Amino acid sequence: MARLRIFTPLVAAIVSLALLAPVPGYAWGFYAHGITGEIAMANVTPDTRRKVQRLLSDDAGLGTPDCRIRNIREASTWADCVRRTRWRWGHTAAWHYRSTPICEAYDPWANCRGGNCVTAQIERNHRILADESLPAPVRLQALAFMVHFAGDIHMPLHSGDKNDRGGNDREAAYGIVPGRNLHSIWDSPLAERAVTTGDRPIVRRYSAEERGDLGGGEPADWGRESWQIARDFVYPNAFDSAPCETDLPAKTALTQQDIVDAVPVSRRRVQQAGIRIAQLLDSAFAPGSLPRDMPQEDPS
Repeated sequence: MARLRIFTPLVAAIVSLALLAPVPGYAWGFYAHGITGEIAMANVTPDTRRKVQRLLSDDAGLGTPDCRIRNIREASTWADCVRRTRWRWGHTAAWHYRSTPICEAYDPWANCRGGNCVTAQIERNHRILADESLPAPVRLQALAFMVHFAGDIHMPLHSGDKNDRGGNDREAAYGIVPGRNLHSIWDSPLAERAVTTGDRPIVRRYSAEERGDLGGGEPADWGRESWQIARDFVYPNAFDSAPCETDLPAKTALTQQDIVDAVPVSRRRVQQAGIRIAQLLDSAFAPGSLPRDMPQEDPS
C-alpha cells in the first residue's frame, strides 16, 4: 500500500497527459457537435421537437448500420461517421468547409463550384428537410447533414485560413501538450474546454434576449463571422503577430493565457451554432414554408 501511495501522483500525472494527447478526430470534435445539437433541441418549438423525433424513428432506412441516427447527438456527428466509408461517402468531404484566405476579401460563394462547400450544403439540406413530399430517410439524412454543417461553419478555421488548410499545416502545442496542429486544437481540446466552462450550463433553454443575441443571419453570414474571427483572433492569438503583415512560422505554441483568452470565443461559437440550428429546424418544419431556391455559386 505504501508503494501505491508513493506512485499515485505520478500515475495521475501520466493519465492526465494521456487524456490530453492528440487522438484522431473529425471536424469540431464529436463532443462539440453533440452539444450544438442538444442546445438546438432545447430551443426548438414543441412541434419541431415532435417532428424531429418522428424522423429519428426512421433511422433504419438510411442504410448506414455503423452510423446510426437515433437521437440528436448521433445526428450531429453522423456526417463525420459516414466519411470513414470513403468509397461511398468520400464525395462529401468538401461539404464540411469553405475557406477564404484571411488576407483576401471574403466571398461566401468562391471555392464552391457545384455546391461543394459547407455554405451551399446547409441551404441544400435545409430545403430537402423542409420538403414533406420526400421519403423520411431522405429527410433524416438531410437533417443530419444540416445540423452537422451548421456546426462546422461556426468553427473559425472552417472558413478562414492563411494558406495552410485551415490551420492543419501549422504545428501547435496546446499548453504543455505538443504534437497537435492549430486546426485540431480549435476542433477538439479548446472546444471541449469551452463547452464545460461558464457560469451556466451551455445546454439549456435560452431566453428570448439571448436567442436574439446569438441567432439570426444566414449561412453566408455565419461563414463571414468565422472568417473574421480567424483573421482577427485565431491567428493573432496563436502567433502573437498580425497575420496579414508578416509571414507566420510553421510551428507555434498556445500558452495557458492564449487558451484562457480563446475559451469565450469558442464557447460563443458553439452557442451560436446551437441556437441557429434550432432556428433552421423550426423554419424547416414550419407548415408551408418550403425555403427559397439556393443562391447560385460563382461558376468560375
